[in-house]
Amino acid sequence: MFYAAEIILALEFLHKNQIIYRDLKPENVLLAKDGHIKLADFGLSKKSSGPRFTLVGTPEYMSPEILNETGHDCNCDWWSLGILLYELATG
Repeated sequence: MFYAAEIILALEFLHKNQIIYRDLKPENVLLAKDGHIKLADFGLSKKSSGPRFTLVGTPEYMSPEILNETGHDCNCDWWSLGILLYELATG
């Protein structure tokens, strides 16, 4: 729950600053020496000034609106978080 809460805080910070992360997956969540979470690899991140239509990300973690190219926003990060949390819970 601690790691999930820290990822949520990181996403909220990015979204507050109108940044879509778009690449949330286990490989991009790092654990620092002090036990806190760090997000890495902002290569696919984008400033959100409206819906995006780019097909980017890791297919296993992409939201339906990215896959269908119907326009995505910050909500795609919450979809990826749900998949990540499911994997953490089930192994």
